[in-house]
This record gives sequence, structure tokens and C-alpha cells, in this order.
Amino acid sequence: MVVSDPLLNSVFDGRYLIVRKLGTGGMANVYLAEDQELGRRVAIKILDDRHANDVQFVERFRREATNAAGLSHPNIVSIYDRGEAEGTYYIAMEYLDGRTLKELILRRGPAPVKTAIDYTRQILAALRFAHKNGIVHRDIKPHNVLVDSEGRLKVTDFGIARAGASQMTEAGSIIGTAQYLSPEQAKGAPVDQTSDIYSVGIVLYELLTGTVPYTGDTPVEIAMKHLSQVPEPPSTLQPQVPHELDSIVLRALAKDPAERYHSADEMDADLERAAGGLPISRATEEAATMVLSAADTETMAALQAGRQQPPRGPVLYDEPPRRKRSVWPWLVALALVAAAVVAGWYVYMQIQDQLKSNRPVAVENYVGLHEPDAVFKINQRGLTPHVVRRPNDAQPETIVYDQDPAPGNRIDKGNTVTIYVSTGKPKVPVPDVRGKSSVDAVQALADAGLRSTLLTVPSDQPTGTVVAQSPKPGTNVVQGTLVHVNVAKGPTQVGVPLVVGEMYDQAAGQLQSQGFAVARKDVDSTQPKGTVISQNPAGGVAAPSGATVTLSVSLGPPATPVPDVTSLDQAAATATLQAAGYVTSVVKQPTTDPGQDGIVLSQSPVGGANAKAGSTVTITVGSLGP
Repeated sequence: MVVSDPLLNSVFDGRYLIVRKLGTGGMANVYLAEDQELGRRVAIKILDDRHANDVQFVERFRREATNAAGLSHPNIVSIYDRGEAEGTYYIAMEYLDGRTLKELILRRGPAPVKTAIDYTRQILAALRFAHKNGIVHRDIKPHNVLVDSEGRLKVTDFGIARAGASQMTEAGSIIGTAQYLSPEQAKGAPVDQTSDIYSVGIVLYELLTGTVPYTGDTPVEIAMKHLSQVPEPPSTLQPQVPHELDSIVLRALAKDPAERYHSADEMDADLERAAGGLPISRATEEAATMVLSAADTETMAALQAGRQQPPRGPVLYDEPPRRKRSVWPWLVALALVAAAVVAGWYVYMQIQDQLKSNRPVAVENYVGLHEPDAVFKINQRGLTPHVVRRPNDAQPETIVYDQDPAPGNRIDKGNTVTIYVSTGKPKVPVPDVRGKSSVDAVQALADAGLRSTLLTVPSDQPTGTVVAQSPKPGTNVVQGTLVHVNVAKGPTQVGVPLVVGEMYDQAAGQLQSQGFAVARKDVDSTQPKGTVISQNPAGGVAAPSGATVTLSVSLGPPATPVPDVTSLDQAAATATLQAAGYVTSVVKQPTTDPGQDGIVLSQSPVGGANAKAGSTVTITVGSLGP
């Protein structure tokens, strides 16, 4: 039996029209939705009902929104909104029309080497930005990486991310996915950015080979392999994988965090070299050798433990042993000569080192290198690096774009070489253009170095007025960023109901249910009191939703002088009052005078007084009797 999702085609939190379900996770469901306020598609992640009252899950959900919302980067999914509605919690985020990296690997198998490098570098770019902002993701895996049709990657799901180093346990359980856990995560030990580097190494391994390096029947079994087993180089499964990528993967998967890449920049620099066919860093080659030698050492130790020395047989003599001449004098002489040669060579080398240390060295070209590589090369030349970080339009983050002295200049060792490192394109705050006209808003954004795109939306604001913008005012963004601006095209036109002839309360309720405001104007009329005798706008006319409809309401017939009917008999008085439009009420008053019997003795209101037509006139009629 098919169970329909009650959220489909509904408006969530009064703003998001749910279109379809995109997927289901361990604690939340993800839907494609239309943002009715900003007129764009979003992916809305809604915490599952069974977890909405679980403090731990709610906290993890809140942490995901907080961590990701502070990270604005091309390779990180943007968070637009978050909140609590309809008994649960939600996050509205950027919708990427694509699939997860895990789905691509399962569908297509190993990626081409060039593609694997490109995808990994995009993941590292996201982590570089997160790490610089103090955020460790702690759950990097292909399932949390989205790929669009143009090969652009975006990292998502910061649900277990933490600021700075942290423990990897919550309520006594290990957090993360077993196949991609670092050894310290498997032990529940503190983690830092090198733990993310380890997980990236697993992802690169899977991109190159189509499989993860460690598998098992249970998460505990897999975690133990992370702690104890050395992975096979990717080239043993896919021979086309070059040696450089083997080394990069093995260094990233070192058991000891100190032996891994220390930063995303460092790993990205090696991948850039490998992509260009250049040798990777010596540190990576040495680290990969150490990882492999650890496995080889264990193997050799086992062989040595099982090896036995061959037995020695008896020594037989056919004749008495001959006496040999001593060689000790020759050995002593040779030792003295060797010592003299070594001493002479040592003195010579000391003199050469002294000469070299005082010789000026040539400054190399550091422009285009990553900051760590440039600093390493400067130190290697015996010079002192001085790093100046500034925004730069032409070079991405961490790349050297200028230096002083220029390449080729010779300076004494120990002197300073200043390198200017790009912090990326200059950033500017987004101005607040809400309430401005569309023309003024576009100009204000252009003056700030930003681009803009306009979208007209229904609104009760004057036509052409900016009613919303994204990114929000005050957000720091790269110059040239596109700002989405929603401009009012005027309120939606609605037909005004015809309510003339209805009583006021009924008419007002009908208009308000259609979204109109109601104003009342009381007027004299021959119509019954409270009756709507006219309306503006008239019924059937189109008017903006929320507009005011003015209703003219009858005060009843106007007041006129009451006829004087005293001294008339009851029948004549009643006929006279009714002819004048009044209702007659008769009160009997006993009298002993036969002349007053059946005669009107008094009336209220008195004759000549003003009263509204239809009102009651009470007459007192004499009645002969006791």
C-alpha cells in the first residue's frame, strides 16, 4: 500500500511550497521546495518527527545550520534559512541539480585520474576554507559531496562538525561513518583538521579504485583495520594510477596525524603537481615510503622470528695447521694513513663551508607557488621569509603573487625575502537596498562592486520597490558576487464581492474573507438601519488584495414631527400615526368621565416632537370603569 507524504504540495512554515522528496537521511528528510518569498528553488531539510524531541539530534541539527551558515564558499552548500515550525526543525539550503559523489562512483566505477584529482582538489578547497574558519567537518565522505552537471562539487552536511579540536564521541558512541573514519576517530580521541585530510584520502582512494581501502562485516571490524592495517597502494587495484598519486594517498592515510599532510593546502599543492606531471614533494615521498616500510618491517620481523641458523659441522684436519705471519702491523699503518686522509678532508670541507656561508645566494622565483612551498624554498636557501597577506584579484587564496627582492637578485644568507600572498578576491559588505527603487538598488550594488539580478514578485509595496535581497545586508562577499533582488510588481488584483443590500456585519465578513479591509460610513436612508446601501469600489470591480472597501450603511429613516392625536378616539389616533409611518402602542387609563372613554388622553412622544419613521408612539386611552 502506497503511503503519500502529507508534506507534498503543502506550504511549510507559511513560505516553502514542498514540490517533491529528494532523499531520506538518518535523522531528516530532504525536499525540493519553492521559496514563495524570494521566488527560488531550495532544498529544505526537515528533522524527522521521531527525532524532533530528542535533545541530542536537535542540537546536531542546530549545529549543522550554525556551522554551514557561516561558511560562504563556492564549494560549500549555502544555508539560506533555518527555523522551527509545525513541531519540528528545518534548514533551507541551496538546491544543486545533480547527485552525490557516492552515486557517481557506484554508477560509473573508478574515475579517470584527471577527474579524481579535480574532484579531490575541490573538496580540499572547501575544507581549506572551513579549517581557516576554525571548523572541522568530521564526516567527509562521498555521500556528503554533491556534484552538478558541470562537474562542480559542493560539500554539505556539517551536522557533526565542530569548531577546533574535539572528541569524536557523543553519549558514549563514535560519530562518523566507519569506512571513512580516521584512526583517532575510531578510538574516540580528539580530532583536528588532519582527521578531515585522512577522510579525503579515503575518498581519493575510492575515486581511483572504485572501492574503499577497508571493508568488513561490522563497523567495529572496519575501525580496527583503520587502526592496524596498512592500505594497498591504489595502483595495485588500478595499474593506470601513477606512482605520485599512490604516494599522495598513502601520506594522507598515515596512522599518525603528524605524518599526514598538515593542511588542505599542502595536499592540494601535491595534487596540482601530479596533475601537471611534476614531481611531488620530497616530504610526501618519504612519508609514503615510511607507511609502506611499516608493513614491510612487520613482514621481515615475522620472517626473522621463524628463521633458524644452519648447524655447523665438525672441523677435520688432514695435517697439522701451518703457522701464519701476523698482519697487525700492516693494519695499524693503513689506519694511520686513513685517519690522516679523513682529517685533511674534514679541514678542507670546513673551509669550503665557511666560504659558502659567506657567499651571497640568488633569490628564486616564488610567484605562483603556494605559501608553504615558497616559505620552504626560502628557508632552504638560508634566507628569512616574511609573509604579507593581502586580497588579490588575479590569484586564488594562499598563492604568492609578488615578491621582494625580485628573482635573480643575490643577497647574503639570513636576509629577508618578502612574499605577498593572496587572500583571494577583495570582499565587500552587501549594502541594504530594501525599500529602494529598483534603479537606485542596482546603482548602489554596482557602486559596491557587486552584480545584480532583478525578479518581480507580488507585494503590497509600491511597484518597483525592493522587498527582499540575497545575500542579506551586511554579509561580506567577494567583489563581483551576484546579488538577487526581489522587486514588487504591485499587489495581486482580486474581484470585489457585491454586498449592497446585505446587513453590515455579513457584508464586512464576506469582504474580509477575500482579503480586503473594510471601512464603514453611516448615512441617512429610508432603508432599514444597518443595511449596506452602497460600496466603493463597486461589486465586480478588480482591486488589489488588501485594498480598503468603503461601505455606506443606513442609519434608518430620518426623524419627522409626530402628529398630535390627543382628544382623538383610539381608532382615529392609531390610523393617523400609522399613516405617518409610526407604530402605535396603546396604554389604558381608568376614568370615571364618560366623555373620556375611548379618547386619547396623552401621547409619547408628544405631538410635534421629532421621531424616526418606524419608531413607536405610545398613546394613553381613557377607559370607563372603576
